Amino acid sequence: MKNLLTITAAIEGVTGLLLLTAPSFVSKLLLASSLEGSVALIVARLTGLALLTLTVACWLVRSDAETGAANGLVTAFVLYNVGATALLAYAGIALRLSGICLWPAVLLHAIMSGWCIVRLLKRSLPE
Repeated sequence: MKNLLTITAAIEGVTGLLLLTAPSFVSKLLLASSLEGSVALIVARLTGLALLTLTVACWLVRSDAETGAANGLVTAFVLYNVGATALLAYAGIALRLSGICLWPAVLLHAIMSGWCIVRLLKRSLPE
């Protein structure tokens, strides 16, 4: 689980920093559309801050990967990754918003969802 938490921290940390500092750049990469208006920029930056918060949690818990806290964090990331996969795929398919990084991001979140689920199932199986 340590590798999962470390990689999650790295990916979400970079994404969080980008959303915090250059939200329109991220929006163009994912959705081929810039963010307009102060409300959109604030929401995007708040999202970046939330991702940085999760990054810190992953980084701090990774050395105690077999604890209930780590399990709780990975369980929360199942929800996040499944939701991100669905939301980004919806943006691409239904809304026809598709930047150069959209489908790689969908694939990455789907893979991370699977990895989180496998780690949780492994942990719950009797030995």
